[in-house]
This record gives sequence, structure tokens and C-alpha cells, in this order.
Amino acid sequence: MTKEEIIEMGIQAGISEPVLLLGNNLKLLTAFAKLVAQHEREAVANWIMGKGFATGHGDTIVDMLDELEWQVAEREREACAKRLEAVGCHHCAENIRRKGQE
Repeated sequence: MTKEEIIEMGIQAGISEPVLLLGNNLKLLTAFAKLVAQHEREAVANWIMGKGFATGHGDTIVDMLDELEWQVAEREREACAKRLEAVGCHHCAENIRRKGQE
């Protein structure tokens, strides 16, 4: 988060800008905002792992969700490939798996 984003969130929370910028208040608010963001990242990571997915190397929630999206797509491709193999269409299954590697 940028300094400007933290100030904006403080204002939205009802803290006046002069109070935010007074003394050590912005540093304290910044530290608090980082703690809240870390808590939210951990909550998302725990949910993702609880569903049997990996979180990747994501430093942000968006990074973790991007990794989750990729994993879901990979599982869907594999499920389709297995279904095609079950009905004898091995060439189609290969193509689907190859598509996931591109």
C-alpha cells in the first residue's frame, strides 16, 4: 500500500487528514494497515490450502488468487482429459494436456 492509499483509508475511516499526518500517527496507521493486510493474506492462504490447493509464491492476495485460478483450470483440463481417455479418445486427451503446458 502506498502512503496515499493509507491516508485515504484513514480518511474513509473517519480520521481527519491533519490528525493522520500529525506526529507519529501515519507511521502507526501504516503499521496497523500492514498487520490487517497480513491477517487477510493469511486468511485467504488458509482457505486456499484448506481446499487442497497450493498458494504458490504469492506475496499478495491477488497473486494467490491468480495461482488458484491456474490450479483450478489445470484440474479441469485433467478431468476432461481423463474422461476422454475413458471413452477411447486418447489423442484428444493428449491435446488437452498439451494445451495446459502452453
